[in-house]
Amino acid sequence: MPRNFTIEEKLKERIKELSCLYDISTLLSNHKTSLTQTLSSLGQVIIRAWRFPEAAVAEISLDKDYYKSAPIPPDSVFQVSEIRAYNSVVGSVKIHYPSPPYSRDHFLEEEQKLLDRISRELGMFYEKIKNKEKETLIELTAQRNDRLLILGEITAGIAHELNTPLGNILGFAELIASKTKDPQIAADVSKIIRSSIYSREVVKKLMFFACEMPQNMEEIKIRPVILQVLSLLGPNFKKAEVVPEFHMEHKSLSARLDSIQLSQVLFNLLINAIYVSPKNGKIAISVKNEESSLIIEIADEGPGIKEEIRSRIFEPFFTTKPLGEGSGLGLSVVHGIIKSHKGNIVTFDNKPRGTVFQITLPLIS
Repeated sequence: MPRNFTIEEKLKERIKELSCLYDISTLLSNHKTSLTQTLSSLGQVIIRAWRFPEAAVAEISLDKDYYKSAPIPPDSVFQVSEIRAYNSVVGSVKIHYPSPPYSRDHFLEEEQKLLDRISRELGMFYEKIKNKEKETLIELTAQRNDRLLILGEITAGIAHELNTPLGNILGFAELIASKTKDPQIAADVSKIIRSSIYSREVVKKLMFFACEMPQNMEEIKIRPVILQVLSLLGPNFKKAEVVPEFHMEHKSLSARLDSIQLSQVLFNLLINAIYVSPKNGKIAISVKNEESSLIIEIADEGPGIKEEIRSRIFEPFFTTKPLGEGSGLGLSVVHGIIKSHKGNIVTFDNKPRGTVFQITLPLIS
């Protein structure tokens, strides 16, 4: 049963509450470790402010993080307060007592008010760290875009400088091949021609990355382009024992695009997805529209992209494949084509494993 407190007991409880708020404020302002570690320290601070700290169990959930100071009793009474951020519930704070011997009468009204104050502090803290994460992401994205822009300008210059001499090499090599009757010279010239054609293709890919290739922009239906690419890659899927799954909400979606370049984007992304997919894995291709944008997502079940290299994957000649298995230009070409179409491409983790490439392109009004 509740009882009246002496002035000395009330003062003692008040001091505990103020100490708790001070310690919590200090913990949150000095947050530099993981959120789980901060919640762990927080839980120990909170239970010290309750009347029976030796019996109290703190339980805190915040977004995807969870902490409890001890096993929660099978039967318990508790006080709870929701943590709110951005006008939504993002977690809660609970203080449990085992029942019996404790009942709800052992909680104080002042303790509920303290718990509400703590949850408000946690809500503001959560908004602060999320805002900081967004600022960091925006800054990193800006840095990456600046780097890609500079690389694009340099690449365009290199590609233009190489185009003319490569054309001359190829032209004169073909002339020699048509005139010579010496088998050894013919064989050597054939190697020059093959190497020149390969080099010209590399230059063409560099020009795609630098958005320097001419485009044939026209209104096209998206579904037939994707179906054609999937059909052409059918043998690749079969050989790798990987299953494609295509889903499109609105089958009549149209956009003003270069259909050949869109096909190249899909080829490059799907070839990469097949390469990293395990046997019996699935590659999901989904198409949807959001407001005035076309969204194409390609999700694989591979090992995913390590965070430390995620910002470099669209750079020319960057590859994680073994030597000789890739030029490192596939994703650079994809990036250049999407940018030239006034679109955007991002990557994020697939669940439970793998990577999602998300392409956003403008739709026809």
